[in-house]
Amino acid sequence: MSSIVAIVGRPNVGKSTFFNRLIQRREAIVDAVSGVTRDRHYGKSDWNGKEFSLIDTGGYVVGSDDVFEAEIDKQVELAIDEADAIIFMVDVEAGVTGMDEDVAKLLRKVEKPVFLAINKVDNAKRAEDAVEFYALGLGEYYTIASINGSGTGDLLDALVAALPEKEAVQETELPRFAVVGRPNAGKSSFINALIGEDRYIVTDIAGTTRDSIDTKYNRFGFEFNLVDTAGIRRKAKVKEDLEFYSVMRSVRAIEHSDVCLLVLDASRGFDSQVQNIFWLAERNRKGIVILVNKWDLVEKDNSTMKAFEKQIRKEIEPFTDVPIIFMSALTKQRIYKAIETAVEVYKNRSKKIKTRTLNDVLLPIIQRYPPPAYKGKYVKIKFITQLPTPQPQFAFFCNLPQYVKEPYKRFLENKLRENFDFHGVPVTVYMRKK
Repeated sequence: MSSIVAIVGRPNVGKSTFFNRLIQRREAIVDAVSGVTRDRHYGKSDWNGKEFSLIDTGGYVVGSDDVFEAEIDKQVELAIDEADAIIFMVDVEAGVTGMDEDVAKLLRKVEKPVFLAINKVDNAKRAEDAVEFYALGLGEYYTIASINGSGTGDLLDALVAALPEKEAVQETELPRFAVVGRPNAGKSSFINALIGEDRYIVTDIAGTTRDSIDTKYNRFGFEFNLVDTAGIRRKAKVKEDLEFYSVMRSVRAIEHSDVCLLVLDASRGFDSQVQNIFWLAERNRKGIVILVNKWDLVEKDNSTMKAFEKQIRKEIEPFTDVPIIFMSALTKQRIYKAIETAVEVYKNRSKKIKTRTLNDVLLPIIQRYPPPAYKGKYVKIKFITQLPTPQPQFAFFCNLPQYVKEPYKRFLENKLRENFDFHGVPVTVYMRKK
């Protein structure tokens, strides 16, 4: 479980530049998801071998400055509530503004580590100007220039030193299912329908985070841990529909799970907020089952379901090999199917394929459809093996890995899916030098 770090501050102080700088360094290596980076406000980074999740709150506010003032307070409160550490960014050019003072006032009451980062300090004169930020009452500060990265090293050294040591999650062999989705999609009803009476609960294992509780269920002949975000106490101040809110909550649950059951309200459709949560799970390489809830309330004819499903698959390209189940938590229609499917996806995610089988099946296909030549050079793939990771990742060893482009990697991924059933699970293909 990585710690969560939130970047807060008013608009245009350079939060996103700083965020992108920290993510890129790593995303370039680890997180090159097939040409899709949807949600640019959440990512993973690491420094000195310590990994953390980073959330740029700025990406979640739209609207004019006056709308922003109310929103930023909510965001800062939420960040204070959910994050393990907070980077508060201000702009040396603008000096201390009223909005900075408001944010500082909230942050002074916090028990968690807060780092004041003064951005756009790229010369000695500005370094002198930075002194006025002592007035915010947050103690020491860090001067940085997120555009070229100067000063960020010191800030990150201090940040990772202050992050809590996460205790290892109790290793249970049981699959962990997280029920995620936007507020009011029916997560609680779904969980209640699953549990029925309390007697199905075997044990409560408190999660490493105080908010997602792992509950061990034995139901329908399946045993699994449910990582439930639905029952988390909600701060009265956070408005229901705050997108940032559901993403922040989902981050914890998703990182904590093997398979995500993404619940959406059929009447609302697969909207941008649901998509954000979907890509969050995909980027964390978790198994995914999409549950279209409240299907009993939809006016339908014999083609409604097909059309709805087609629409969702279009939105989640290129990762379309995902189960979609139409259900109703209220009437309990297909909730058994939902759990059964989650168990299958879990098995697919932990599937290990023998190296010999991989090579016997895929090498002939690759011979028939080799990678396209690039600048007159031919790529020869000699050998394939599955990497020893919790989710399916495959290394294809070849003479010129740099010449294998995205479309061909996708072709290889599709062949893996056709032959070995990775329904509902992101598959990663790496090209390695033989």
